[in-house]
Amino acid sequence: MRMPAAAVRGLLVALALAMSACATVGEKEKPEAQTGAAPGAAAARPAAPAPPPTPDPRAVLVARHRQEAESLERDGQLRRALDEWKTLLTIDPGDTAAQQSMRALEGRIEKSVAEKIEAGRAALSRGVQAEARRQFLAALALDPSNKVAFQALQNEAREVEFITHTVKPGDTLASLAVRYYGDRSRLEVIWETNQLPPNPKLVVGSTLKIPEIPGVPFVHPEARKPAPPPTTAAIPPGSTPAPPAAPATPKAEVPKEEIQPIQPEVNPLLAEAREAFERNDYGEALTGVDRFLASSPSNADGLTLKKQVLYQQGKAQLSERKYDDSYRALTQLVRLQPDYEDSAALLKQARTSAIDQHYREGVRLYREERPADAIVQWKAVLELDPQNANAKRNIDQAEKLLKALEDRMKK
Repeated sequence: MRMPAAAVRGLLVALALAMSACATVGEKEKPEAQTGAAPGAAAARPAAPAPPPTPDPRAVLVARHRQEAESLERDGQLRRALDEWKTLLTIDPGDTAAQQSMRALEGRIEKSVAEKIEAGRAALSRGVQAEARRQFLAALALDPSNKVAFQALQNEAREVEFITHTVKPGDTLASLAVRYYGDRSRLEVIWETNQLPPNPKLVVGSTLKIPEIPGVPFVHPEARKPAPPPTTAAIPPGSTPAPPAAPATPKAEVPKEEIQPIQPEVNPLLAEAREAFERNDYGEALTGVDRFLASSPSNADGLTLKKQVLYQQGKAQLSERKYDDSYRALTQLVRLQPDYEDSAALLKQARTSAIDQHYREGVRLYREERPADAIVQWKAVLELDPQNANAKRNIDQAEKLLKALEDRMKK
């Protein structure tokens, strides 16, 4: 059955509209495909930036205390630095690095306190009360609960009274020690009390503190304390008061030069070197006297002390079989004074013993097939005895053995 023409036309129109709609949808979906979005989905918008993380208040506080503790420790303010580390560990008890830093600092403080207490006791033994107090107070500043320093301040290092002296032309530490104490050896007390440099040159018009030394009264009249005024006894009624006593004739002050002649001033470096020598610390004594002689090469006291130190050092090293060291010390002594005591005989003995020691050591090393080390020992022999034929022959033989060993290793 044929369809009516009108129906056919209607069907064609509907089909055309449907195709047109499909083409429109395809054109709209194409841009979405190009952007990579899912079909039918809206185009993606750029994401907003995330807000910055909020810092941990505790971490900020810990970092600030750590920085402050490290800064204070670098500046030498050890007690304050320790307080900062303790505060940090109160905030964060598990901070391992802070625990290690605090333990190291506590050890450093403990060592420093011990050194200051020892320095304070040494100052007391020299009679320098002011220096002793400084050292004990410095120890307490680092460790306020230190009983040793506290008791020393209470019982030993007392407050010291001073006299102010204005330097006059010709004044030296030795002359001032004689003037006020009657003992030139007390010059170190004045030197340390005023924190003077080594071998100081006193400036006319400047002032120095002359401390009172417990048990050592001042001898100069101007430094003595005035006697307390006499008490006036009550006069009984009806009695006649006794006439006043005639004033005592003041004694003429003994001129300073008549008390004791002013002797040359002792340099602190030389005094320290002499102390080290007396306790048989020859290395320290030699270092001190050399420092002194660097500024006064022809000083008789310094040269005498150096010869004494070198002589005793050379003898001690010889008895300890340190022949090389003994030879060097005695060589210096002989250069200063060839006929000093029996230094020439000791030098010959040290040289012979050193040669024998190096030669025997070379033989031992050669037998152990260590020719290079043996050569070093035999060359030391030649430095002491350039004509030693045995050492020369042994070096030639050791060099041949060394070459043979090297050739064997190459093969």
